[in-house]
Amino acid sequence: ACALHACLNKNTYSPEKCDKDLRRLYECCRDFYAKAGEGAESTACPMPRVLERWFKDHPK
Repeated sequence: ACALHACLNKNTYSPEKCDKDLRRLYECCRDFYAKAGEGAESTACPMPRVLERWFKDHPK
């Protein structure tokens, strides 16, 4: 989350330059939800269904 925040601050007008940092955060979030199970919550991560939709829309 910190790397993404720093990247977005640095690239205010080019957020696409932060796609790698966003992907790393979302992969971390997906791992968190997989380990924590149903009902897990995080202030740093979008809801699991939002994550899955993002991964569908942004294949590697």
